[in-house]
Amino acid sequence: MKTFTLDDLAALVDSRAGQPPDTSYTAKLLADGPAKAAKKLGEEAVEAAIAAVQGDRKALTSEAADVLYHLIVTLKAVDVPLADVMAELGRRTVQSGLAEKAARRHT
Repeated sequence: MKTFTLDDLAALVDSRAGQPPDTSYTAKLLADGPAKAAKKLGEEAVEAAIAAVQGDRKALTSEAADVLYHLIVTLKAVDVPLADVMAELGRRTVQSGLAEKAARRHT
């Protein structure tokens, strides 16, 4: 079985974006605007955090999938390509996270 990637998820969101909102949850979220997608992203992130604190691995796995999906939909809603996010992550790997955070405090 092929590993499902974030690129696969972004392509799936792209393919469903043009469907009628009454037949696709993705299309409905996008039709309702970026605020709706962002709100759902926040809700799912909180649920993932709660599952992590509770040590519920199964729930965290499920909620993490929801977070990733809603993040991709939110990115689509504001026209930010996943490739841009991945490039930013790649850029950040050239230094430690602590150094990167310290550099941001001085700008």
